[in-house]
Amino acid sequence: MMTSAPTADPVDPVPQIEEIRLGKDRRSLDIAFSCGPAPAFRARLSAATLRAACRCAPCTAARAQGWFEADVSGITLADIAPFGAHGLNLTFSDGHARGVFPFAYLAALAATGAAGATGIPEVTL
Repeated sequence: MMTSAPTADPVDPVPQIEEIRLGKDRRSLDIAFSCGPAPAFRARLSAATLRAACRCAPCTAARAQGWFEADVSGITLADIAPFGAHGLNLTFSDGHARGVFPFAYLAALAATGAAGATGIPEVTL
């Protein structure tokens, strides 16, 4: 079930990622965002947070059925690839490679303090 956490205004510019740095231990991404006239900001998102926030169909179905794997503490990022012009495809150490993360979603995760977030932000594009 999606939460009503921050949503992006459809008229807001799509956040652009200026820089991505994978942590040496592959347990986090440091991301620098720019959002048009809004001030740029940086965020660190852990691999565990990103894996837990995956919105692919199998993960969404698992959450809806109440059996999503909750222990992602040992997860690392195995690969990061661009997904079109506005997102990333993340592959995790558990073999999960269906995670498509639009830049707007990554910015919403960062803005909600994803490490302590209790739900998955909705993002309207």
